[in-house]
Amino acid sequence: MDGPFPLPETQESTPFRLYVPERPFSPVVFTSPHSGRMYSDDLMAGVRLCPLNLRRSEDSFVDELFGAAPEHGAPLLAANFPRALCDANREPWELDQSMFVDRLPDWVNTTSVRVSAGLGTIAKVVASGEVIYNTKLTFAEAERRIYTYWRPFHDALARLIGDIKARFGYCLLIDCHSMPSSSVARRPTERKIDFVLGDLHGASCGHRVTRAAEACLMSQGFLVRRNDPYAGGYITRHYGRPGGDVHVLQIEIARSLYMDETRIERLAEFPVVRQRMTHLIGTLTRQVHELIG
Repeated sequence: MDGPFPLPETQESTPFRLYVPERPFSPVVFTSPHSGRMYSDDLMAGVRLCPLNLRRSEDSFVDELFGAAPEHGAPLLAANFPRALCDANREPWELDQSMFVDRLPDWVNTTSVRVSAGLGTIAKVVASGEVIYNTKLTFAEAERRIYTYWRPFHDALARLIGDIKARFGYCLLIDCHSMPSSSVARRPTERKIDFVLGDLHGASCGHRVTRAAEACLMSQGFLVRRNDPYAGGYITRHYGRPGGDVHVLQIEIARSLYMDETRIERLAEFPVVRQRMTHLIGTLTRQVHELIG
């Protein structure tokens, strides 16, 4: 990795945006696979919901919260395409047979827990449970989305990880998400959880990484939980191989900290939360050599 990563075009028509640092590089990568908001005509064909309802499935503005990563030497890879219409944090072929007019190939995963919940690679419902489409899709359309959107995102991510590992001997991937406040609500009298850190119960990254992220967030006054209810998605499971020197930690931030969840708008507190995430970025990139080096 003698020079900067090649920059793709950054127009909204491209599958992803890759923000790369000036030298020096850190062996850390940040991803935001669910903050895409490119609701193009080709993706919206057959959709019965308005964009605002679709956006409730987004991890809105998470790419902005972690936007300072390149300033600390860490690339940031963010999807442009929306999660509701093609989910980069699923296996490439998790599909619900009931959504398709033609029979799916036998090798397609039609029985996963995500598919049963209506949240496969091509989702059946949005986060609120509303059905997305007013007509059935063709398998050819699923193939088009996976090859046009899902695959380029993962090709770029795999290359980033490979390049960084080749240079440093290891890589730390921080997979960034947001969660509806209701998903981690306890009793009304108790304080809501601010962050959930997912490391597949210790299987996707070294325990010192999770502990360092937890300590950094708690030192800023946040309430943090591990692996409940989010232990990690496809990116965490697929890329997290501590024995192979690739460590993955998933971070879920409560949307109520920084956005109006009904209007999908940034709150006045957004810059403060972003500054605190920048502190987390700085901590992890600065300590990474001690944590897993």
